[in-house]
Formats: sequence, structure tokens, C-alpha cells
Amino acid sequence: MVEISTSILSVKKEEESKVFFGLESAKTDYFHIDVMDGKFVEKNTYKKMLEYASYIKRISNLPLDVHLMVENVKETIDDFLAVEPNIITFHFEACKSKEEVYELIKYIKENNCKVGIAIKPNTKIEDIYEFLPFIHVCLIMTVEPGKGGQTLIKETVKKIFELNKYVRENNIEVDIEADGGINLATVDEVKNAGANILVAGTAILMAKDYRIIIEELKN
Repeated sequence: MVEISTSILSVKKEEESKVFFGLESAKTDYFHIDVMDGKFVEKNTYKKMLEYASYIKRISNLPLDVHLMVENVKETIDDFLAVEPNIITFHFEACKSKEEVYELIKYIKENNCKVGIAIKPNTKIEDIYEFLPFIHVCLIMTVEPGKGGQTLIKETVKKIFELNKYVRENNIEVDIEADGGINLATVDEVKNAGANILVAGTAILMAKDYRIIIEELKN
């Protein structure tokens, strides 16, 4: 069975308490924290996500899955380490060199946190193969990062399949996370391609019953 990481990007300010408790009761596996700086991507959610993550840390024991869509990765890691996330994932495209990628991997691990690398739809999956033995999660963006409610880009499913094949053939232990446009119409092809952590926001938060939609996405 796959795990579900619910994106809280679109949760309204006055509804956060009800939604967060509802998601925990509905058995989401993670709260997905979409951190955007207005530079790496157009939208800026930095302050809101730091507030939400801090609030969740106070009321819930569920793990935080922090996805950094930012230019200044190191500084953002420092800000979000305060909420003791389970996973911090940064974008390969935000790094200027392979050395920087390795430094960030090491830094996140030193702070007792799992580390993930994310790639945009146009980035070749082969570009991150060398880092896979050193990370816990590889996040494949199945839409362009920066906006909620987009339609899944079909070509990205092939990338998940290729990654899964490479990981199996090389006996590498890494979770494959898919993020963007995941709903009941697209979930099967993403799972069949090899993703085992699915990020969903709109599909879950728009549902009348979080528990039912989460169960359907898992099974």
C-alpha cells in the first residue's frame, strides 16, 4: 500500500484547526508542507507554511514532509528545522553544483532528518541517479512546481517508471514520491509506475469525507 502526503497549500487561515484535525483522523500519513519563496517559483508561501508547520507540530504527532521550492536552500532548511520535520526535500535545480547537492544532503542528515531531492518535469531523471544511494526520498514533480490544482503531466509517469526500474536493478532503497495532479483518475498509473508516496492536495481537501478519499487513493 502507498502512503499519502496531504498538501496543506490551499488550507484557509480560519479553517486550519478543523482541517488538520480532520486529516489526522482520516489517516493521512504525512502533512506535506509546500514552501515557496516567490523566486524559485512565482508564488510565496514561506510565512504561511512556517506558521502552519509550527501549528501542526503543537497539535499532531504526524510527520511533516517539507518540500522546499526555494533558491536559498540552506537558509530555508535552518528555518524549518525548528519544526522538526520528518523529511526535508530540496530541488536539484536550485543547486549550482554537485558539490552543493552533496553538502545539503549531509547537512540535512546531520540534523536528524530524512533527505529528499525533487526534480521538475523537464529535468532528466538520470541527472540525479548518482545521489540516490545517499538520500531517502526522490520526489518527481508531475506538474510544474508552484501552483496547486494542476493537471498531471503524462510524460512524468514514464520518469517514475524509469526511476523505479533503476532503483530495483541497482538495489537502492529510496522512496519514490509523486507530487502534482494526483486524484482518483490519475492515481493508478502513478502507483503502477512505482511511486509509493503520493502527494495530493486539491483532491483530498475538496472531498466531503477526507477518510474515504485517502483510503481510495491508498488502495
